[in-house]
Amino acid sequence: MRTTTKIHVFLRYLVGAAFLCQEFCDAKVMMEYIGATGARVSFNEVPVKDKIDFYFILGFAIDADSSSNPQNGIFSPYWADSLTPASVATIKSRHANVKVLASLSGWSVNDNVLTWYTPKNPKLWISNAFKSLNSIVKKYHLDGIDVDYETFPKNDSSFASCIGELITNLKKQRVISVATIAPFHNTIKPYVDLYRKFGLVIDYVNYQFYTDKIRVSPKFLEVFKLRASQFDRNKLLPSYEVNGRGIQGDEFFDVLRLLEKTGFSVKGVMIFSADASSANDYYYERKSQDFLLKSK
Repeated sequence: MRTTTKIHVFLRYLVGAAFLCQEFCDAKVMMEYIGATGARVSFNEVPVKDKIDFYFILGFAIDADSSSNPQNGIFSPYWADSLTPASVATIKSRHANVKVLASLSGWSVNDNVLTWYTPKNPKLWISNAFKSLNSIVKKYHLDGIDVDYETFPKNDSSFASCIGELITNLKKQRVISVATIAPFHNTIKPYVDLYRKFGLVIDYVNYQFYTDKIRVSPKFLEVFKLRASQFDRNKLLPSYEVNGRGIQGDEFFDVLRLLEKTGFSVKGVMIFSADASSANDYYYERKSQDFLLKSK
């Protein structure tokens, strides 16, 4: 390794270490995706308990048009129009423990699958992404971003560097204070690469365990151990999809208890999503927060 390369790596380490989320070390965290399905949802309906760092994740900010044509890093909000800048400001004023993030990309827009594309000019993509997200963050009073690209071309080598540099720049310029990523089993390789190179500026890993279609607690534990070895066990959050795939019902809380019995500290929970939870009066959000408040 050349001296200049060593210096570059060391400087990246220092930048990352300086801008870690201040609340990370001891806080219990609740992550909740909201606004991704087109349903008219409201922040006010979701129960938020004190002493929990509650992160609403808006789905989604997308760097593509409504037909999924790439826009070279120029992001636009596609979440439910009921989630206005004023509503974000209001929920944050009512609950000091609430933060709001914009999730990047997601699976599709108007049923058109979204794919990470290799920018012809990565520096221009990063510059465009920084400017457009800076504008969205300021307009919507946001605190951070979540990265949820879910489809990748073969042999792509640009994702980790583009997203990693984007997060680093957003944190360095104090545009955001928190960044999360949302890999699943089909996207492990690009996200592990991203985390290996830029893990210091990534605060939480919202791994989508429900995409593994696990139905029993022991199998969930097995997969959790695997993902904890690939990312950071202290940043990895167990996740639940309401009325969806994976473990359902109260067995999810059996999973959380099993994780603790096995020696894992459950730092938080990610739920997808508030859009579906309104039908059952946010049962899983309430019970998840109760669990976190009582856990070690």
